[in-house]
Amino acid sequence: MPHLKDYRVPASGKFQLKDADPAATPFASGDRKDQQDELRKLNHTLARLQRALQGEARRSVLLVLQGTDTSGKDGTVRGVFACTSPLGIRVATFKSPSKEELSHDYLWRCHAVVPARGEIGVWNRSHYEDVLVPVVNGWIDDATTRQRYAQINDFERLLVENGTTIVQCMLHISKDEQRNRLQERIDTPEKRWKFDMADLEVRRRWDDYQQAYEHLLNATSTRHAPWYVVPADNKLHRNLMVNTLLNQVLRDMDPQYPVDQPELQGLKVE
Repeated sequence: MPHLKDYRVPASGKFQLKDADPAATPFASGDRKDQQDELRKLNHTLARLQRALQGEARRSVLLVLQGTDTSGKDGTVRGVFACTSPLGIRVATFKSPSKEELSHDYLWRCHAVVPARGEIGVWNRSHYEDVLVPVVNGWIDDATTRQRYAQINDFERLLVENGTTIVQCMLHISKDEQRNRLQERIDTPEKRWKFDMADLEVRRRWDDYQQAYEHLLNATSTRHAPWYVVPADNKLHRNLMVNTLLNQVLRDMDPQYPVDQPELQGLKVE
């Protein structure tokens, strides 16, 4: 059986992204039907654990999803939370910062959408955009990049120390798989709205972005907020692995419904 810890980026700072196979499927066993059945089981278990977390209302979970274009962040949200009540899920998407957001520090827009107690927050992209795009484009220097790594680690420690469990997943796809998915967007009329010509320019800088990802993973995978590299060429495997990880995290948290409510003793509804 595979172990999630084998896909956790160590805090040693020596992780190399080239050693992670994006086509691997360690958490997918049996045929496709078996895998779909397993995903449904995980979905239902996650929904039950989320309800307990919401009922307990003392702690929260933050799932950070990062990855190159077409890595499947939207699909992961759909596949993992298919059975989960929307009342206990808060999804935030980070696009290019607005004028208002640029008038504040780069973490301002992130803190505004941190999950409340009892919620699972999902960030589709995240604060890590600010140590990817500016780095690759040369908008910030090495000293500023290192400063941001430290600030991000401190920000995440603040969240953890105040009751938020952080789970960070890099959805790792190959350059060939990205080409296939981009081409599918172009060739499928109902998917063309997702394609942007700028995607091709970003793709031309594939190696630069892979290097930027490797640097941020090594600088920010900590004990309190670890990174997991999820092989994501196979979409079903991606969903299985992220769901397995979230199930484990919530089982370890063991959220409990409040049972000691004296005001309800003997109460009759008329």
